[in-house]
Amino acid sequence: MRNPFLYFIFLVLPLSGLAQEKGGMSCSLSKQSTFARNARYAEMAYPGDDKIDIGYYKLNLDISYAQRYLKGEATISLKANSTISGCFLDLKNTLKVDSIKLGTKKLTYNQETAKVNITFDKSYTQNQVLTLIIYYQGNPVASSFGSFTFGSHATSPIVWTLSEPYGAPDWFPCKDTPADKADSSDVWVTMPKEFVSVSNGTLTKTLDNTNGTRTYQWKNHYPIAHYLISIAATNYTEYKNYYKYSATDSMVVTHYIYPENFSANVRNQLDQTPFMLKLFSDKYGQYPFIKEKYGHAQCGFGGGMEHQTCSSMGNFESSLVAHELAHQWFGDKITCKSWEHIWLNEGFATFSEAVYAEAVGGKNAYNTTMNSNMVFARRAAGSLFVKNINSENEIFGFNRSYAKGSVVLHMLRGIVGDEKFFKTLQNYLVSSVAYNSATTEDFQKVAEQTTGLNLDYFFKEWIYGESYPRYSYGWTTATAADGSSTVTLKVTQTKNTNPEYFSMPVDIKIITSQGETTTSVFIDKATQDIEIPNIKGTINQVVFDPENKVLKEATEVKISLTGKEPVSQLIDWQISPNPTTSEVLIDFTLKQNTSAQISVFDVAGRKVKELPEEKLSAASYKRTIKIDDLPVGNYIVRIGFGKYSLAKVLVVR
Repeated sequence: MRNPFLYFIFLVLPLSGLAQEKGGMSCSLSKQSTFARNARYAEMAYPGDDKIDIGYYKLNLDISYAQRYLKGEATISLKANSTISGCFLDLKNTLKVDSIKLGTKKLTYNQETAKVNITFDKSYTQNQVLTLIIYYQGNPVASSFGSFTFGSHATSPIVWTLSEPYGAPDWFPCKDTPADKADSSDVWVTMPKEFVSVSNGTLTKTLDNTNGTRTYQWKNHYPIAHYLISIAATNYTEYKNYYKYSATDSMVVTHYIYPENFSANVRNQLDQTPFMLKLFSDKYGQYPFIKEKYGHAQCGFGGGMEHQTCSSMGNFESSLVAHELAHQWFGDKITCKSWEHIWLNEGFATFSEAVYAEAVGGKNAYNTTMNSNMVFARRAAGSLFVKNINSENEIFGFNRSYAKGSVVLHMLRGIVGDEKFFKTLQNYLVSSVAYNSATTEDFQKVAEQTTGLNLDYFFKEWIYGESYPRYSYGWTTATAADGSSTVTLKVTQTKNTNPEYFSMPVDIKIITSQGETTTSVFIDKATQDIEIPNIKGTINQVVFDPENKVLKEATEVKISLTGKEPVSQLIDWQISPNPTTSEVLIDFTLKQNTSAQISVFDVAGRKVKELPEEKLSAASYKRTIKIDDLPVGNYIVRIGFGKYSLAKVLVVR
């Protein structure tokens, strides 16, 4: 079932962007639409009781579809984070707690609107483990994106859950925060025999009961965030593939589909899943839950939801399947520690749609997907770090958390290159936050360790800053004595709020009668003049960011020299030799008193050499910088004067 607003978008958007909108956008818009219908019930208990650490959930659920009724027995193991004599669990009071036991002892408790306060039989010290059993029952009321829903398809009943972000307490007692993962979980579902009940992990047993019901016992052996625990139950048709991950081993891929929808077209769509599993395993590391399963359970949710080992799906369009599968790495294996960092889930999954597009359609398909994401990313309001987590629409806004999140990864890929970029993702997935929760800073730390770059500027401006750079640029040429040309590129950046000016390496392609040359320059000032020497042939065109690696607006302007440009009023300067192998001489004449600082940057924007800032009088100066320890390549020598700078490209051989 597709959200009506989403269907309208499909009609009006160009076909080139369609695949991407069907994936991440379908996920985003459907979640927002469902939340809007159920928002009146939402009361958030974020971030749960910080005095306890959850170790295990077991949900034994007896569900009556006819009565829209749930009887539950929740076994929860927890560890005390300090000396405690009680705790609270998050649970909506539409479900009434009957009793709570600790071993053989019944505990006292009181139930509020959205939580249960529990008093223990005595005090327990730090690191002691307790196992509680909570008996409860009632009519679940759906909130957020559906949380616990009694629905139908064709003429058949269905029950499904979708707890992200705040819906889990609608159907089981829990600690309602993504930061505290249980080490493992069990879900047992008892319903009439016509229901096939699906949950996380592996099916260990089915029991036919004397009252005409059947119990499905599912066991998950991996750490799991509470909101990723799920059930889906209806008269499913079961369809299987296998992901062969070694010469002798394979993992089952099980799809649970509405019988009326199980067509040849749907089978063809589902048959792409093993290919996607191999693709993402090659790019990111082995599928995180390889000892259990992957699969899909069709449900009444219009988009998709990345429930661990079994995504709930409204349709099986390829980019949506890729999006939800990628979440098994980014969202399930590593979960955002708080909803402010949701881009670590949704941005990575949306970027993975482009990775899939590139695998099946080449670089052009990747670029088409990312260019479409950039259109939406420019519309994002606020920082990628979500400041208002009281609003699901803020958390799951497509423009910000999905599109801009994916573009940030695209830009990082452009800065560090493919090899280091994918190695960063692989290292992140086996770091200390693997099978745990993470913040942006955790990912940044891995990125810096893997690439050897200081990326603080990048994460500060793109995660915690707002908007994107707006450049205007123009260029002039001058002919050198040897017949080559020097291109002088003048770049002006419009002042932003946070940051005032973005810092980004930008590729400049110069097209001449003898071919093309591309140089990367680092732009971080209001105005920069950059000289690019040794250009052979007649210059026909200068292209700013030719591969669209940077989220931006860029306008080319015609430069007409007047002889009164600010640079000529302030400084004349040269660097030599260029190219060079051991050192570079900066020879400059100041035409007025000023403070100046000379720096050398590599093409990724990393400052590799710097002379102390000096207060200088109007006069001529020479400064030498040793560069014999730098790798061969292009560098930028820059003289900075506050928010204004001049730069020249230096070639090191």
